[in-house]
Amino acid sequence: MPAALIDKQAVATFGAGCFWHVEEAFRQHPGVISTSVGYMGGHFANPSYLDVLSRITGHAEVAQVYYDPEGINYLELLDIFWNCHDPTTLNRQGPDRGEQYRSVIFWHTPEQATAAKRSKAALDASSTYDNPIVTEIQPAGEYWLATADHQQYLARKNS
Repeated sequence: MPAALIDKQAVATFGAGCFWHVEEAFRQHPGVISTSVGYMGGHFANPSYLDVLSRITGHAEVAQVYYDPEGINYLELLDIFWNCHDPTTLNRQGPDRGEQYRSVIFWHTPEQATAAKRSKAALDASSTYDNPIVTEIQPAGEYWLATADHQQYLARKNS
């Protein structure tokens, strides 16, 4: 059984700007079991929000998505990812600037890596965007959970 699949639950991790918006893009889709926000891809142990914001850690703000592959598959998650941000802007989304806001897919299995690379290549070839896609595709590393006040922030703010 792949490491990212436990008891019919798989994990996927995406960075696409502010993690609040990325999490909200995935949170209410059928097949998504739960979401959380945190940091991945850096070189600094147990970073805080302020550490990441200061650009000293190398981390990206990410949403981690736990999902039932029988309810939503990884390709569908990739579609949500591509549609929730502009993957052609380097280290920024809207007014947010810095490497922590980069477009990145962190894969947890070789199958996710292959699917992400194929999806990116197909989208790049489709001429959907005027500029090339700059999304990074990297193996998942240590995931550092953000504090409770960052979890489901937009859902709590809008309720």
